[in-house]
Amino acid sequence: MAGINSTSPPPPFQVQPPPSAFCDSSSKLLPFVYNLTIFYAEANLRGDEAPLVATSVVMFVLAVLFFILNVFSRSSDVSTILNPTVRLILSTSLSLFLPATSYLFSEAKNAVGQTADLSVRARTILMWMFLVELLRKKVEAILVTAGMHGYSDTIHSASRVVWLGSLVFFNLRSAGKKALYGTLWVLAAAKLVQRFVTVELGKRSFAYGRNPQLLASYMTQMLKLQGQDNHGPAGSDVLKRCNYAVIGEEELKKEAGPKGYKLDELEKAILDTDSSSSVITVGKIWAFAEKDPMLRSDPKLKRLCLSFALFKLLRRRLEEFPITDAEASNCRDLVFKGLWQEGMVGEDAIQVFSDELQFLCEYYHSVLPVVFASPFFFVHNYILFPIIVWAFCILMLISCSNGDVAYALDSFRTDNYVMSGGMLRMARCVLGKVWESLSTPFVFCGVDISITILLILAFAYEEVWEFIVFLLSNWFMVSLLCSHTSTPEWRTHPLLRRIIPSIVSVRNTMNQPKVCFKQFSVLRFSRLSLPLPTREVPEEAKTLIMERLARVSRDAPLSNGMSVLRSAEHRLSIQSHELSWACKSDSIAEVILTWHIATALLDATCRRQRGTRPEDGREAATALSGYCAYLVAFHPKLLPDDKDGTELVHADMKMQLREEMGGWWGYYRSGESERYTKLMQVARTRQEGTTVISKGARLGKVFIDRYKDDARERVWKLLGDLWTEVMLYVAPTSSELHMKAHKEALAEGGEFITVLWAIVTHTGIARPAEPVEAPLRSISISGV
Repeated sequence: MAGINSTSPPPPFQVQPPPSAFCDSSSKLLPFVYNLTIFYAEANLRGDEAPLVATSVVMFVLAVLFFILNVFSRSSDVSTILNPTVRLILSTSLSLFLPATSYLFSEAKNAVGQTADLSVRARTILMWMFLVELLRKKVEAILVTAGMHGYSDTIHSASRVVWLGSLVFFNLRSAGKKALYGTLWVLAAAKLVQRFVTVELGKRSFAYGRNPQLLASYMTQMLKLQGQDNHGPAGSDVLKRCNYAVIGEEELKKEAGPKGYKLDELEKAILDTDSSSSVITVGKIWAFAEKDPMLRSDPKLKRLCLSFALFKLLRRRLEEFPITDAEASNCRDLVFKGLWQEGMVGEDAIQVFSDELQFLCEYYHSVLPVVFASPFFFVHNYILFPIIVWAFCILMLISCSNGDVAYALDSFRTDNYVMSGGMLRMARCVLGKVWESLSTPFVFCGVDISITILLILAFAYEEVWEFIVFLLSNWFMVSLLCSHTSTPEWRTHPLLRRIIPSIVSVRNTMNQPKVCFKQFSVLRFSRLSLPLPTREVPEEAKTLIMERLARVSRDAPLSNGMSVLRSAEHRLSIQSHELSWACKSDSIAEVILTWHIATALLDATCRRQRGTRPEDGREAATALSGYCAYLVAFHPKLLPDDKDGTELVHADMKMQLREEMGGWWGYYRSGESERYTKLMQVARTRQEGTTVISKGARLGKVFIDRYKDDARERVWKLLGDLWTEVMLYVAPTSSELHMKAHKEALAEGGEFITVLWAIVTHTGIARPAEPVEAPLRSISISGV
């Protein structure tokens, strides 16, 4: 916000008030505050000026909403992704700012005529317009994938910046005022050019936008050079021989051909054990970690590099580059002969793929430029770029005063009250008057000041937040680790060698995102109970999942739970084969809901028995049961069945439960106890029912009866294994539509099933092929 020229007399229509009318009689503060309040003092709040005042109030509400959501909308301490709902609200708020500010500016400009300098209120509104334009890009995702979007957004942004420039240079007369707002225009234009250049270079770079094409050729040729060794080493030795590229493959000499790029220097790059070569592979980092104290003391760092290499491979699948059988076989050995046999627990193994998914989410939906994070980008973006912008701002200041530097500095200070140290005094004065008297002019003037302060604070917060998140991001850490591995100077220089430990220590003090999922329960849920609870994936569930995946990788059957019921372990201990009827359905949604109801009933029974310790498998079973039911209810597109069919199964189940609870009122008013009692009653009276509710209740009663017969451990062990099997059964994609659904889920940070999808996609694990029905033969009848 800028003040009027203190050396110029007030406009004719503004009568100088007595000094006692304001906070003090300062020759600068008094006319400035008066000029701010004069519009509201003379406005007819019930006449033509009413829309202007109402628009100011709307602007204030939008500013408050934007500031609150902007500050408190981060999902973690180092988040670069905005929740889609929050992003929509923020984008809508910013979009509404433009017509509102345009309307207010036009009316304020017309009030002083075409020849006079802009009033204080008009200049205040002009500053709002600049701040909104600077904030607009902070809520838009940075897309660096070639072909993902056109240039319409850039053209719209450029047209707005040009329009704002015309408002400055054609409406401001004073050199100091023109210099201040010209500086804001330079900053807005520089930010636009910076973003455009960054995105365009990224789209054309083989390290970012064109990386899938290059990596497809890299993997094909690398696997041919490496060969297949089915009886090779295990544990860390497998990882030390892994040639998956972390960074640097874009530096290889390449030649485009009919089957991709020919990489002539690939063999030398991957077989060279010298870590200083251009391509940094997983194997080089794993081998270097054995002799580097920092990497040896913190294994999470080398696993983060593996996550980054896997992210690059999985990104190809999302951009329609298939994963070959040879690659899937190689990755299967890497995961189950390498990672899993290295002594890693299930939690660490799942975290590797969760970090991979986080890279994927940030690549497609980050609102900050972390995708480009590297020492090189840091120097150019946060050191050189600000220097260049400051140089252009100084040039703007000098050009507005016709080259007179002394006059430029003096006019910049004297023509703008905000630059002469009086902004806080002015805000304190106006807000103090609001508190004392609630005078209408000061109330609405306080609204204008509050809007300006909130927008300035939001912009400052965004700039600081971007810098902090950039330094603490996984992308920057991977780049630093690769520099540490390949460049001896990073390990010997007294300053450089302290960078990684310093960042790691700061990251360790912050809340790191946990692998979590949402929970849904038929016994507790109604629309009145939203939002759904979220819980961390239990360590027991992670271990069961990795153990089951390892068995499936060795050709163990993968089913909707039937193989678990027929396994020798459970057949002998609990006669589980007698329950196979609960898995006999073509609909996985029906199987999930049936077993979910049974698990929920058994869990409710166990919680009523105080003093009993949790059995093995219970935590995993209840968590996975709640999450699978959540997928049926809220993300049917992520399940292998047809979306409409899954929704129909869930709708029928809700209708059946409503009928059992006595209608809508009983359904929405009932709690867990009432639903438990009703379902147990259904189990006793409807032994032959075929609905999901009947089968689930009957199955739950079977478990409850066996739980009472001192088979507690065996019952929960069965349910833990079964839910692990079901969770893995639904993870592989059965069509491109399901893969697209996983990609869409990345906008919300991804789902846990997407983590499992990443594992099975890398390793080539799939559901058994469904039998293909023979087409009906057409019979032609002749002679009729």
